[in-house]
Amino acid sequence: MEEPILRVDKLTKDFGGLRAVDGISFEIGRNEIVGLIGPNGAGKTTTIRLITNLLRPSSGAVRFKGEDITGLPIWKIVNKGIASTFQVVKPLRNLPVSANVMPSCLCPRAMKRGEWVKTLEMRVQNALEFCGISDLARESASVLSHGDLKRLELARAIATEPELLLLDEPFGGLNMAETSLIAASLKRLHAGGRFGRLHSEGPAMLIVEHKLSELMKIVDRVIVVNFGRLLAEGTPEDVMSNKDVIDAYIGKEERLVS
Repeated sequence: MEEPILRVDKLTKDFGGLRAVDGISFEIGRNEIVGLIGPNGAGKTTTIRLITNLLRPSSGAVRFKGEDITGLPIWKIVNKGIASTFQVVKPLRNLPVSANVMPSCLCPRAMKRGEWVKTLEMRVQNALEFCGISDLARESASVLSHGDLKRLELARAIATEPELLLLDEPFGGLNMAETSLIAASLKRLHAGGRFGRLHSEGPAMLIVEHKLSELMKIVDRVIVVNFGRLLAEGTPEDVMSNKDVIDAYIGKEERLVS
């Protein structure tokens, strides 16, 4: 059986007397897109930050391609092949859009894997083209719409050439058309197409999202957490009909989806 690209083992995070993540364990396969869902405050964003060591776990372990990466510096985790986007986008607002992507293209991993192009400018441009904002390359990041900021955030992540992409609410604050564009980009990226070339496989993905109708269209499997604990896991169809999941979201008398 193939080694999962990510294995989270009994991950726990305490903030004083509050246990935000309580012994969560799960795996992600190399060819999977997995959704991580749950009510507000369930521990989803904290879990992603523990994986990338933006927060240090109180206990438990994170293994990437079989290697224990628990507590590694963030730059080392990025160079091993994990990238993430954030729920609240914080660009370098006074710099051009292209300059916001350059640091990602300059990380050692991207420099090594990006030898197929000769210049930094080309790598930046290709990342922006993939995300549909290459026409804004010279614009100040301060003038971008919310939707374009989300695309910039994705461009910065994929420019590091990740094997695992963690996305925290990539559809948050977007209208239906913008959501569809981001979803299509993620599916194309996972299928192996990016930066003007076709890979045999794209990155695995773990996606935190509240827009369940859109999320369920692109994921292979769903992990549900509640009060920091694993509540359910399975296919989108199984999870959406799970009584415990329905109760956790909107109570016993209503359906999760109409």
